[in-house]
Amino acid sequence: MIRIGIVGCGRILAAHLEGYRLLREAGVEGFEITALCARKADDALSYVRRGEGPPQRPAVSSIPGDPLAVGDQYLSDFQPDTKVEVFTDYRAMIASGRIDAVNDFSTHSLHHQVAEAAFAQGKHLLSQKPLAVSMEGARRMRDGAEKSGVTFGVFENLRFVPWVRHQHWAFSPEGPTGSLQMAVMGNIGTWWAPDLVVAETPWRHSLVEGGGMALDLGPHFFDLIRYISGSEVDAVSAHTQVVEPTRWILREGKKVDPVTCDADDTFHAHFRLSSGAAGSMFGSWGGHGGNTVVGEGMVFYGTKGKVTGDTLHLDGEEPKSLSALYRKEAATGLQERHFPLGLTNDFALAQLDWLRAVEQGTQPECSGAEGLRDLACAYALVESNLAGREVTLAEIESGALRSYQTPIDQRFGLDHTT
Repeated sequence: MIRIGIVGCGRILAAHLEGYRLLREAGVEGFEITALCARKADDALSYVRRGEGPPQRPAVSSIPGDPLAVGDQYLSDFQPDTKVEVFTDYRAMIASGRIDAVNDFSTHSLHHQVAEAAFAQGKHLLSQKPLAVSMEGARRMRDGAEKSGVTFGVFENLRFVPWVRHQHWAFSPEGPTGSLQMAVMGNIGTWWAPDLVVAETPWRHSLVEGGGMALDLGPHFFDLIRYISGSEVDAVSAHTQVVEPTRWILREGKKVDPVTCDADDTFHAHFRLSSGAAGSMFGSWGGHGGNTVVGEGMVFYGTKGKVTGDTLHLDGEEPKSLSALYRKEAATGLQERHFPLGLTNDFALAQLDWLRAVEQGTQPECSGAEGLRDLACAYALVESNLAGREVTLAEIESGALRSYQTPIDQRFGLDHTT
């Protein structure tokens, strides 16, 4: 039995608990959540037992597929007999003897600190993306996990979403589209913009807290492109900007509590892959008057056709459903690996990936090393803008280029020369 302690009880916790509930309903019995940690005990208590404790904060999104649209989830729904201890200090929780592993869903400026405490006690870790507040923080997490010999995963749920799994197959050697040649991906004003949820998380707007659109959305985008293409990112050229220098909390339709932004809320970028493919991406928390998306979300071109959303366009053929073709033609073993136990919820699949790795003493599909590469790609966006040139991922991963990160590292005592 893997006893899990969760650090961070914000609104996203409901989506994580839904995933764990779905695992239990699918017959996964080898885990229980025995501890919750939040700065305010009431935040943790609100998730423990249905009908008891403080009320949960309501879901803040109504966008289909948005994890922040999930609410009304309780530990008692799937582990009614488990005693759950509440902590307000993650170090005390890790040292309590109540847990074997940690799920860190806190703000990412805490990730390297939670990891240090967990690895010192030999605890397995699943850390939310982005992996760390800076590349130096991520490198220390990677090295600490290797030294401790524990399972270290990053919660990158996007690659477990069904349509991403389908596209991964489509651009594989067994798939119908051939190898990836070009990609166009991005959205403006879709997620939480121009104010809405994003204004209620002030760290997202603070440079020294590792905030900004590039570092928040970038890891998702780059993990997706790396996964679908089966290729690494070699270089990035980007421009970032602050379109909305002030954000507002919305209360009953009125703007209150202004938040000043000094981290990017918009980026436009080009990237090159080691395979020779290339692409463009953009994102923005701005966007008055409605959102803009590419195609049915993202567009990927291969040597035999293109995919956007669930639509497959092959040369000389009528458009067809990619998901239907996947179910018909993808190897049974691959489908079982993509969707074990018939699960399709991305949170449940990411959690199961990590739990199985803990049980087997291995590293998950979304390992800490994967999270570090995704973070390097995201940092390439802001470092490129500051340097005014294309930057290589080798520069970012090694720490040779870190000008944007310098004040962040100084803020958290992560200067790599110390």
